[in-house]
Amino acid sequence: MQSQAGTTRAAYTKHSLSVIMPAHNEEVAIAQTVLTAIDAVSSWTQDFEIIVINDGSKDHTQEILEEIATWDTHVHVIQHEVNKGYGAALVSGFEAVSKDLVFFMDSDGQFDIYDLERFFPLIEHYDAVLGYRVDRQDTWVRKLNAWGWKMLVRLVFKLRVRDVDCAFKLYRAQFFHDHKLETRGAMINTEVLYKFRRAGYTYTELGVRHLPRRGGRATGAKPAVIARAFRELFLYARKWHREERRQKELLHHK
Repeated sequence: MQSQAGTTRAAYTKHSLSVIMPAHNEEVAIAQTVLTAIDAVSSWTQDFEIIVINDGSKDHTQEILEEIATWDTHVHVIQHEVNKGYGAALVSGFEAVSKDLVFFMDSDGQFDIYDLERFFPLIEHYDAVLGYRVDRQDTWVRKLNAWGWKMLVRLVFKLRVRDVDCAFKLYRAQFFHDHKLETRGAMINTEVLYKFRRAGYTYTELGVRHLPRRGGRATGAKPAVIARAFRELFLYARKWHREERRQKELLHHK
């Protein structure tokens, strides 16, 4: 196997790997992001797939992805005819995985997939390795929104994670086979981590580099996206807390 530098390397993981990348209007960055992912992952394992979910892009994202998929069979493209939202794109990817490990990353070029190399030794001891952004390259408004959301999630779900929505996480795939995901918006990371912890899985956290966007536009600060996240948070917080209470009552009566 060849590394980015062209030298021979041994595989870094004994596990097979699914890489999930949601994409929405990312024609500027998508080709480089996917090709770099192929180069990186093929230097770590021969058994992998790269699943890119084109979430209703209006630019040339789909055409670029289809061209790459014609000459590399590791690349699978899932097409959403209309934009369904970040959570829906991730869920489509999670439902399609067929490998031992699941890694997901945004396709806008703000992460360097080579940082994943440091996650593999840790996944031998934990069920997930959660990335957190070091020197986050976003506007102060997005950083403020992220901090407020993290505090709300901590209050409502008692989730103590450094960077809840960091799109650079590695999981053991079995979790996604065993648990149904219900949210489809920006709540998706909170749901995964809440259900992950509730089921007794373990995780650790590791810092990763965060880079300036190469193109496209961030949608996380759009009012509609924020409103949807709050609706899902309050709707599912009530539902999941009721489920927890019922579980505790059943255990108490056994």
